[in-house]
Amino acid sequence: MTKQILLNAFNMNCVGHINHGLWTHPRDRSTAYNTLAYWTDQAKLLERGLFDGLFIADIIGVYDIYGGGIDVTAREAVQLPVNDPTVLVSAMAAVTEHLGFGITVNVHTEAPSTFARRFSTLDHLTGGRVGWNIVTGYLESAHRGQGSGALPDHDRRYDYAEEYLEVLYRLWEGSWDDAAVRRDPAARIFADPARIRPVAHRGEFFEVAGYHLCEPSAQRTPVLYQAGASGRGRAFAGRHAECVFISARDRPSARAAARAVRAEAAAAGRNPEDVKVFVGIAVIPGRTRAEAEAKRAEYLRYASPEAGLAHFAASTGIDFAAYGLDDPIPYAPGNAIQSATAAAAQRRLTKRDLLAELGLGGRYAVLTGDAATIADELQAWVEEGEIDGFNLSRIVVPESFSDFIDIVIPELQDRGLYKTAYADGTLRRKLFGAGDRLPARHAANAFRSGAAPAA
Repeated sequence: MTKQILLNAFNMNCVGHINHGLWTHPRDRSTAYNTLAYWTDQAKLLERGLFDGLFIADIIGVYDIYGGGIDVTAREAVQLPVNDPTVLVSAMAAVTEHLGFGITVNVHTEAPSTFARRFSTLDHLTGGRVGWNIVTGYLESAHRGQGSGALPDHDRRYDYAEEYLEVLYRLWEGSWDDAAVRRDPAARIFADPARIRPVAHRGEFFEVAGYHLCEPSAQRTPVLYQAGASGRGRAFAGRHAECVFISARDRPSARAAARAVRAEAAAAGRNPEDVKVFVGIAVIPGRTRAEAEAKRAEYLRYASPEAGLAHFAASTGIDFAAYGLDDPIPYAPGNAIQSATAAAAQRRLTKRDLLAELGLGGRYAVLTGDAATIADELQAWVEEGEIDGFNLSRIVVPESFSDFIDIVIPELQDRGLYKTAYADGTLRRKLFGAGDRLPARHAANAFRSGAAPAA
């Protein structure tokens, strides 16, 4: 049986997301990001295309490494301004029935108890269509802006996230029995207090004593996304993540990353198939190859490689503005995204190299061609790269998504590579074809109802 491709639209509640500078294109509508219609129209479009989800990125700082400030960041709207992603979901859920929503929230943003309530609320309101992209943060500006002092070291951020997840599992999975809610007006019992347990947690970072404020939602714990590619990040993903987002510029590197993540899942006692692997990709389709190539040439005229470099500077912690085009760049492990730095160091990329790769304003692999060419490439990525699907970045909004839906998806469907209708049920059930809840072999199982509280 042919493996069907999973597909997320990749977006962010801002003007410039991955392919920078394209906000200047006359057909682009991303400057309307702060209007409700922009998001509800997009949700309806994606559901027409049977997308599995809308994956919404987020940051809570600013990109201020390049040139030692925010000059390029502000002028080119490089993820600045950026609005809250969670408040978008209720409106989009109201105009769709099946589309899932993967929402990025940094674990350092708020206390586990209030975060748990917010996502339980969204899971209720969407009928179980919510996922959480777990990020530990990498921007010094985010911690300064929140008054949290210096950014903790890379691995310490994961230590914090591990305990954050433990508290969340106790809240989502262990505080309320499924039978706690009775809704019995005659007996005047809405919920049975004997079936609601307090959470008792005392750890290095958190001391929590209280109840989860929400009754169990369809999924209890939202679908868990994660994108860490360092050794520590992969170990975290192997223990917790259900959907892992990797960055890979070719199929062999995708295969290596996918195998590494699945090996970590197996080491954590999980089935490697419990993890779906997604690659970020950009697609420029046309009715003919000539049309696609012409569209790419048009896009290139509006893109900003320098804005893309300002984004990458924040990812690596390196101020590329300080180097000449061909100067050697001293890549070294830092406190930002270690995998991004390591990949650039391995290839010994100069500033000239980076600007060439950033021709479309972003560093994702770009597929250009007619429907058959694009389908061939996507199928090869899935088969040779051993991945499950893609996070499709936007180049021009909504054109990038509508072109993919109208040109590429029918070809994928004809090949049996893409669904022709949504399955029923929650986001987790749709993605894995199993239950609404996390399986018993997941780390969350230790914290379900009846589990002993932490010492």
